Amino acid sequence: MLIPYGHSSMELRIDESNIVKLESDIHGLCRSGSEDETVLMAMANPFGGKKLSELAKGKKNAVVIISDHTRPVPSKHIIPFMLAELREGNPEIDITLLVATGCHRETQQEELRVKLGDEVFNREKIVVHDCDNNNVCVGVLPSGAELVIDKLAVETELLVAEGFIEPHFFAGFSGGRKSVLPGICARKTVLGNHCAAFIDDPHARTGILENNPIHRDMLAAAEMAKLSYIVNVIINEKKEVVAAVAGDPVSAHQAGCDLLSQYCRATAEKGGDIIITSNGGAPLDQNVYQSVKGLTAAEAAANEGATLIICAECADGIGGDDFYQALREANSATELLAKIKKTPMDETVPDQWQYQILARMMEKYRIIFVTNPSLKEKIAEMKMEYAADVNEALAMAKERYAAPEIVVIPDGVSIIVGKR
Repeated sequence: MLIPYGHSSMELRIDESNIVKLESDIHGLCRSGSEDETVLMAMANPFGGKKLSELAKGKKNAVVIISDHTRPVPSKHIIPFMLAELREGNPEIDITLLVATGCHRETQQEELRVKLGDEVFNREKIVVHDCDNNNVCVGVLPSGAELVIDKLAVETELLVAEGFIEPHFFAGFSGGRKSVLPGICARKTVLGNHCAAFIDDPHARTGILENNPIHRDMLAAAEMAKLSYIVNVIINEKKEVVAAVAGDPVSAHQAGCDLLSQYCRATAEKGGDIIITSNGGAPLDQNVYQSVKGLTAAEAAANEGATLIICAECADGIGGDDFYQALREANSATELLAKIKKTPMDETVPDQWQYQILARMMEKYRIIFVTNPSLKEKIAEMKMEYAADVNEALAMAKERYAAPEIVVIPDGVSIIVGKR
């Protein structure tokens, strides 16, 4: 059995008749045409009725929010069509592509070239969002946090966005409103949205939108920023477009989430003592920080005291010094969680949400991290166990059980896991 790892995979040597395998059924979602045709069809039939060309009429300028280097959004199959339709409605419109980095590092020029293609990269005006500069307050969110967003988005006459929809480990689903919050928000707004109380809320979980406080603020942010139109896609395991929605940011995104839910929910008849998963390979397994997402799928399928095994190449290392230091310096996961839960919204610190979720799992489960050898020492310092290979990790895990129930979730970020 192959487990995604970086740009390749690891072979898990196991008798598949003795395990429970949980997978997204996204391969069952078959598009009727090419990737381009799928996107164009969605844009020709937008939710809310207004095409992008209609929205562009009479507007002096437009900002198109695009995804950054951490997201496998197939922009080459989206952005050229959005640009063409904007100019179809208004040939003179001044367009800026705004890269939604949130609080991530700056997207590099070569990364943008690869993402957008030479023609778009060379021709278009592209600005990378900076969460610490050139941002403006536009109001207060339902939670009481200030909404501070990129000045370009505030000053434009038309704000639109691309994106993709996948299960998200605390926002419910990615896409839609996330282009604004956290995508183009100031650091203080992102930190407030990812505060301890919200992350601790039981509704802030994979596949849940209703009563999710993080989603609630994100929806309000998109409305307050006057996000007018989105093109969001659903991709398969090969990162190919298999479905698309376009139009009104709320109804189009909800339709995409509803469609995806039909293919990515899986129920384990019984929990596992050993759960093996991955972060879906590159680019999502680029660092330890991002790989917390895949681990939450394993968490959802775990018996009490289970061992969770995550396979992630982590070519970019840990992914955040605050994330690393918090786990390294804590005496225990329990101690760290207690400290985090006392932290008010306006005192949220960078990466707190990520190590809060990881500590939540570490408190209950043994975690073995399969990654490149250069991270062995740091994995240990973060109070997890290291293995160089998935089969080595499985052997380590089996030492604690006489006859363990084993669950394999090949791609932990593509699935919504439930237990009976």
